[in-house]
Amino acid sequence: QVQLVESGGGLGQAGGSLRLSCAASGSIFSINGMGWFRQRPGKEREFVAATSWKGSGTCYADSVKGRFTISRDNAKGTAFLQMNSLKPEDTAVYFCAAVPNWGFCSSTNYYTSGSWGQGTQVTVSS
Repeated sequence: QVQLVESGGGLGQAGGSLRLSCAASGSIFSINGMGWFRQRPGKEREFVAATSWKGSGTCYADSVKGRFTISRDNAKGTAFLQMNSLKPEDTAVYFCAAVPNWGFCSSTNYYTSGSWGQGTQVTVSS
């Protein structure tokens, strides 16, 4: 079992930056991928970005490509989401998730096999 705790959410301004953290505990050795998802008001949860936990690959949703960067610190068991050039439409609850199996860019993998955090609110004002 992997437990995940997000932090770093809050209020940002359009054009500004925020950095989210996701601290993992428990069976960290079992993680093969870490991802960030978000749920905007009135919308379904959607994929944002993901990273291989044991390799070098990353992937992003088109809506955040070039603005958001996912990274990780394996020694600390923590993943990060650096969000730059924020837009009001980035307002959402952001969740991190971890998967034990291959296919870290597959959102289906996270929905069916993932461990999830409780989420952190990000609000971007115009």
